[in-house]
Amino acid sequence: MTRSGLHETIHGRVLEPGDAGYDAARSVWNGMIDRRPRYIVQCADTADVVACVRFATDNDLDVGIRCGGHGIVGHAVADDGLMIDLRPMGGVTVDPVSRRARVQGGALLGALDRAAQQHGLATTAGNVSHTGVGGLTLGGGMGWLARQHGLACDNVISFEVVTATGETLLVSAEEHPELYWALRGGGGNFGVVTEFEFALHPEPGTAIAAAFRFPYATSPRAMRRWRDLSASAPRQATFEAIIGAEGVSLGLVWVGDADDGAAEISTLAGELTEVAEPDVRSVEALSYLELQTREDDIEGHAWRRYWKGHYFTELGDDLIDALLARDGDDLPDVSLQAYGGAIADVADAETAFSGRDTAFEFVAASRWTDPADDERRISAARRYAGTLGRFASGAYVNVLGNDGDAGIRRAFSEENLRRLTAVKDAYDPGNLFHLNQNIRPSGG
Repeated sequence: MTRSGLHETIHGRVLEPGDAGYDAARSVWNGMIDRRPRYIVQCADTADVVACVRFATDNDLDVGIRCGGHGIVGHAVADDGLMIDLRPMGGVTVDPVSRRARVQGGALLGALDRAAQQHGLATTAGNVSHTGVGGLTLGGGMGWLARQHGLACDNVISFEVVTATGETLLVSAEEHPELYWALRGGGGNFGVVTEFEFALHPEPGTAIAAAFRFPYATSPRAMRRWRDLSASAPRQATFEAIIGAEGVSLGLVWVGDADDGAAEISTLAGELTEVAEPDVRSVEALSYLELQTREDDIEGHAWRRYWKGHYFTELGDDLIDALLARDGDDLPDVSLQAYGGAIADVADAETAFSGRDTAFEFVAASRWTDPADDERRISAARRYAGTLGRFASGAYVNVLGNDGDAGIRRAFSEENLRRLTAVKDAYDPGNLFHLNQNIRPSGG
């Protein structure tokens, strides 16, 4: 297909450098990403996606796939290539009887949350409402409901996928089962997902967020007690810690019955106060939708960003000491979020997502505005996260940076990686979809 053929075929909009809206369309969440695709196609339907894939193949163009644009590396923005912009395909349809949601590939998490909560339903959908459903889910999909209902990928019933040959497939446990397995955690390596079908769960829409901040002098004792309480926490509770310049915030997020949550938080507060006195206490009752948007401003667009992540299978005393040994300037803020519960109920072999035995996910995240600070802020985050590498058991594929094959080996078990490579060989042997955390076909 020629350039003129692309313009004539697409039902949506084709943008090229110099067109009105081009610069806005190429801008993504991480303000460090400044690339210029040759074409940005704002797809109106699955047929547009098929046309893009075939055009890219015919013209030997790199392909980036954009939804929310939250990937830290900015893979969506294919420099001098073709960006498939799925955002116009952002619809969500909920069937409250079957408890199913059909979600187009360009939808944001907030759209899914709002549509489902109209019927008293929800499914695991991250922590920030302007994240794309597609990228989150294909990499696994952690969220405040994961300990109750599993990861986002565990809740996918079926996918509509455009493959590297331009074929459109309906993929489920019964149809193309190996591809279905790979799409649940293997990232965007195997095609463009134009629709997800999710299982939904009854949720009352009530939540509580509790945090108790301790100065560094007393935080080791408090963090050890917080860790011990997390091990026996109900599945409605997701323990969370934030380590920053002002101290160490230890708490939990509760989604479920408000009275039960208040009792759990009262117990946590009493246990923590027994070993150390917090200097700030915060207990906030929220609706589920408020919970899902409370980090939207903090995680807003345009900031320059860098992060490093680890999985920890346990939070031993030595690791806690290392986490709290923060010396130097420009150190990143750190989050720890508890896994377990329904996440661990699924065996590693059941989906491509690896690391089901993770106890806590660690992310060290920096954000700033001045490009002159890039090297300094990135170096500080790398240095700090590097001191913790000896404790790590792997990493979440959705927080990998430009780590290449080493990152892929951290994100997937050896067995899962072999199986993912076989699926790549079957569905994308030419590696058309390589702008991602790439699982290379066996041919190289």
